[in-house]
Amino acid sequence: MFKKDVFGNLLIFKRLLILMVGIITYPMFHWLNRTRISGTENLEGLPDKNVLFVSNHQTYFMDVICMYYVFCSVKWGFRNSIKNPLFLINSRTNSYYIAAEETMKSGIMPKLLTYAGSVSIKRTWREAGKDVKKQVDMRDISKIGMALEDGWVVTFPQGTTTPFVKGRRGTAHIIKKYQPIVVPVVINGFRRTFAKKGLSVRKRGGTLSMHFKEPLNIDYTADGDLLLAQIMDAIEQSEKFQFNYSEEVSPLPGA
Repeated sequence: MFKKDVFGNLLIFKRLLILMVGIITYPMFHWLNRTRISGTENLEGLPDKNVLFVSNHQTYFMDVICMYYVFCSVKWGFRNSIKNPLFLINSRTNSYYIAAEETMKSGIMPKLLTYAGSVSIKRTWREAGKDVKKQVDMRDISKIGMALEDGWVVTFPQGTTTPFVKGRRGTAHIIKKYQPIVVPVVINGFRRTFAKKGLSVRKRGGTLSMHFKEPLNIDYTADGDLLLAQIMDAIEQSEKFQFNYSEEVSPLPGA
C-alpha cells in the first residue's frame, strides 16, 4: 500500500490521480471526439523498463494523457483501443514523461500531473518566454536515467508544440548514454481538438490519431546529429515531411 516509485511518489496516490484525470478526460477522447489508435502490437513484447517513446507534440498535456491511456490499455491486454475505461482502475504506474520544469510549476493542475509521472527538467534554450542558452544540468539527465531504469519514458524531442522545429540534441544524448529501446510515435488532430494548455476541448467531433511504430534500429555509437536526424524522420517531423503535412487525420495504416 505504501510502495513508492523511484522519485518517492506513493503508487496508490498515482493510481488515484490517473483515475481522477481519466474520469475528467476520457469523455473528451471517446465520446466528444474519435480517437484512432494503431501499432500497439509493437508495444506488446517490450520489456518493462528502459523504453523511450519519442513523439511529435501538439498540446502540453493531452498528448501524454492519451499515451498513458494506451499504456494502461496494453497492460490490460487490449490492442489498438482505449474504448474500455476499465484500464484506468489499475493503471501502469511506472510510466513517465519528460516535461519542462517551468511548465509543471505553472498551476495546480500541472503540479498534480507532475505527481502522476513527470520528470521535470530545466530548459536550456528558453526561460520565461525568452530564448536563452544554458548548460545542461546533469542532475536532470540522471533523473531521466532513473525513470528509464524503472519503466517507460515519453519524450518530445522538439521541446515545443510547434511542428517541424528542429529536434534538441539532449534526446540523442539520453539515447547514447542509457541505450534504451526507442519507439517512435506519430500523433495528429490534438492541436485542433484541445486547448494548448490545460484539459479543455476547443472543438467537438474531431478525429485524433496516435500511431506507434516499430522500435528503431539504433546505432548507439553513431554521431548525435545522425541519431537525431533518424528520430526526426521516424516521428515525421523532418523537412521532407513538411510539404505534405496536414492537420487532417489520414486513414490508419492498412485501412
